[in-house]
Amino acid sequence: MIENNMKFNNPNWEKTTDGLIPAIIQDARTKNVLMLGYMNAEALEKTQKSNRVTFYSRSKKRLWTKGEESGNFLNLVTIKNDCDNDSLLITVNPVGPTCHKGTDTCWEEENTSNFGFFSELESTIEERRTAADGSKSYVASLFDKGINKIAQKVGEEAVETVIEAMDNNDELFLYESGDLLFHYLILLQAKGFTLKDIEAELMKRKK
Repeated sequence: MIENNMKFNNPNWEKTTDGLIPAIIQDARTKNVLMLGYMNAEALEKTQKSNRVTFYSRSKKRLWTKGEESGNFLNLVTIKNDCDNDSLLITVNPVGPTCHKGTDTCWEEENTSNFGFFSELESTIEERRTAADGSKSYVASLFDKGINKIAQKVGEEAVETVIEAMDNNDELFLYESGDLLFHYLILLQAKGFTLKDIEAELMKRKK
């Protein structure tokens, strides 16, 4: 789906080298950078008309549409100029891996969603759950008590959050909200899921 993008203006081609402008390719959903390519005016025009990202190959000296041989196209979502109007940020919905070496990105990174600190917290919970050093953290003890205890704890935190929501103490509301989210992440792992699974479920409901 192509988004209307009022920020996009024709680049300042006079500032470019050999008529080429760098184009940073970013996944529209995960926000991961997939690759860097170069465009001339013709490549940019073809990208807009076909809705598939087309570059100018500096080695082959011709236009090439990403995926023209592999089928791993970059379907256009938005185009944005930078502040100096001499580079582009292009968001896409990729079809298959982006790099010609078969990896998701040209930096050999997996193109999956990252939820910032929440992803870090998920990793910490996993580390505490599987720790083999004999120590018993609060997280490990909850997992030891089983799914019923974890679910009960989430229910308790949910009730406390609702109670604070009906009060006027924002500090306590945020505190209980943090407890609720933390224990919910534990419950997700106890059920074999992560935030990525919740993201996928909510995306299915998007209209």
